[in-house]
Amino acid sequence: MSPLELLALSIGCYLVASLISLLGSGKQEEAVMSLTGVISTIGGILGVASAGYALASGQTWHTELYSPFSFAQFLISMDALNAFMVMVISLIVIASSIYSLQYMKEYLGKGGWGICFFLNLFVASMVLLVVSDNAFYFIVFFEMMSLASYFLVLVEQSGKSVKAGLNYFFIAHAGSILIMIAFFMLYRASGSVNFADFYHLHLPTWEASVIFLLAFFGFGAKAGMILLHGWLPMAHPAAPSHTSALMSGVMVKIGIYGIIKVGVMFLGGSEAWWGYVVLAFGAVSSVLGVMYALAEHDIKRLLAYHTVENVGIILMGVGVAMIGMATNHPIFAALGLLGALYHLLNHAVFKGLLFLGAGSVIYRTHTKDMEHMGGLAKLMPYTAIAFLIGTMAISALPPLNGFVSEWFIYQSLFSMSHQSDVSMLIAGPFGVVMLAITGALACMCFVKVYGICFSGTPRTEAAANAKEVGWPMLTGTGFLAVLCIVLGVGSPWIAPHISNVATAVLQASPITVQDGFALHPVSTSQAILSTPVIAISLLVLLIVPAVILALFRGARLKRRHRGDPWACGYAYEQRMTVSAGSITQPLKHMFAPVYRLRKQLDPSGWMKRTLDGTTSAASASESAFDRYLIEPTCRLVLGISNRVAKLQSGDFRLYCLYIVVALIVLLILPISSGVK
Repeated sequence: MSPLELLALSIGCYLVASLISLLGSGKQEEAVMSLTGVISTIGGILGVASAGYALASGQTWHTELYSPFSFAQFLISMDALNAFMVMVISLIVIASSIYSLQYMKEYLGKGGWGICFFLNLFVASMVLLVVSDNAFYFIVFFEMMSLASYFLVLVEQSGKSVKAGLNYFFIAHAGSILIMIAFFMLYRASGSVNFADFYHLHLPTWEASVIFLLAFFGFGAKAGMILLHGWLPMAHPAAPSHTSALMSGVMVKIGIYGIIKVGVMFLGGSEAWWGYVVLAFGAVSSVLGVMYALAEHDIKRLLAYHTVENVGIILMGVGVAMIGMATNHPIFAALGLLGALYHLLNHAVFKGLLFLGAGSVIYRTHTKDMEHMGGLAKLMPYTAIAFLIGTMAISALPPLNGFVSEWFIYQSLFSMSHQSDVSMLIAGPFGVVMLAITGALACMCFVKVYGICFSGTPRTEAAANAKEVGWPMLTGTGFLAVLCIVLGVGSPWIAPHISNVATAVLQASPITVQDGFALHPVSTSQAILSTPVIAISLLVLLIVPAVILALFRGARLKRRHRGDPWACGYAYEQRMTVSAGSITQPLKHMFAPVYRLRKQLDPSGWMKRTLDGTTSAASASESAFDRYLIEPTCRLVLGISNRVAKLQSGDFRLYCLYIVVALIVLLILPISSGVK
């Protein structure tokens, strides 16, 4: 069975699950939701098998399906990048689908069948989008993905969710318009809407630059990069948690995929300044994203802002790759894209894990506010362990996966800094510093998150009465937690495969990044990393204190005191405990101008003002139109009709006179016109 046949079965599972969910609006809703969850899981497994087969074969798989439109061929292609994206989508689908088997019980009688319908349609459209080899069908599936996710944002049907959905709808479709214009320009230059005809076009520099900027900002809106991120912290918290995992972990990567597809593959990254623009937007997105996350108390909004941060990190790698392409430096170009693709996969995994973990906490405490949690590690130990792995991974702590991908991006920036070009000498250290600041703030943020939510004592009765979730939710989060470890510790064997994807995209010679148990950025003299050795060392460091504790545990317990914490001689009060606000208050005070800038950078504000202004202008013009044109015309017609009405007095003799006058006129007209 070929990868395309496995892919067809995978997409078929999602479509079948979507159709079955339409039968679940009655008493059988729970059974239907469980069945769709199982079918979606099978679809995810088939997707992983399809992508793995395609990547292992090293070939590009093509097929053409029936198209009802004569101007657009329905072409499907599984090259290295497409297969990689299918792999990323399918892994998160597996975890989310298993998780939904219990989580969706929260939506029984609340339109849960509708969530299953739109979710499976959402996943199917994403998979079809990344394998479409035609601009027309790419746009069709892009719109399907946007509309399906829009309805998932509206699930709660509250004022906040409606506002979030409207915001997302406008920004997503504004981005779609820019993408359509970019594709139209490529169509005009090539005479075709097939992607194969977009490669190696000899475009004027200005035209290629316009296409790049249109695609960059169009796909950047979907990726949630800074300036175009306003929908993201509103939409992700409004959606169900397993949907948030797919939107934040996977959907935003479609934006990254589009930027790579157009900027690198279609246009060949021919201009160095394109890469500097991408690198600059990525650096600013990463720092501002994590800073805004630090100020949040809503756990899902906080995670949404971290998506802005990690999209920025990925864009930094893409920017380095584009600079390397334009300046004929294939080594650090490949390193940059390797780091970007590896972080794309890693972010999907650990952000999916964190959203599922947050969903489990919300499922038991019924609140998104971290100030109303606390002490959950004792009550939900397995969720706490999985969430801890996710926080360590997103904070780029070794030997987990987030550390490895950021290490490759660091190495690409270091390699760029070694060049003699002045722009690179400035941009490389700038990127390194911004990435270092991002990493430090991310650690601070997740110390706050884990400490407030899982450590200490429960702050509310709901938190005190929380209990561990069931096996489906634990299996979904546990699967992603294991992947975080495997992608980190197993990176010496995984990175070469992602490196092959990066060099295939760049059409460059393969590079060597592995030597036994170690990773290196092509040159071993620059750096070397062995995550298996780090993992073994950390385990040893954990075992030694555990042995010492076991040996002296009895003596320690005799001296232990129980009771309230010591509060410098004062009676302990609950408000003395560390809160989410108290941790970040110094930072918010120091960087107050940056936090005020958040409202100005959020496009939803000026979009709302523009919409209100347009509505007011339309209302004003409508009243002016009525006042100066419609109303005078109506008055004229009424005046004429009133005067004509006086001719109808009701006197029969007057009507006879009208008939006689009419006959005379009819007799005179022919004579006056010369008729004999």
